[in-house]
Amino acid sequence: MTEFTGRAAYLQIADEFKGKIRDGELAPGDKLPSESELMTRHGVSRTVARQAISRLREDGYAISHQGKGSFAALPGEGAESKRSPEFEQITKYLSEVRQDVRRLSERMEQLEDLVKQQNRAK
Repeated sequence: MTEFTGRAAYLQIADEFKGKIRDGELAPGDKLPSESELMTRHGVSRTVARQAISRLREDGYAISHQGKGSFAALPGEGAESKRSPEFEQITKYLSEVRQDVRRLSERMEQLEDLVKQQNRAK
């Protein structure tokens, strides 16, 4: 079960797999656990498992193939070598938007936790 550390569970799970990939415990191309396996292993909901896998894909640590699953990757591997400047600009902008959304999501979780703590204290 994922331990509460004040950080979103999906981020903890994603960080765990990033570390395994960087450390060589998981090689590029190795199959990652399915959503169901993550749910069982970490005691989380399907939504959290899905978010963890999605985060790995966004950060370049996973490649998913519909019907086959997700596989370990290293950021930058398999990227196209020739991209237009427009593509690069759009990609950079989308990355910034994703970071903003992540920060907002983390802040929302913090605020929700504060509300829960205040309700318990009453």
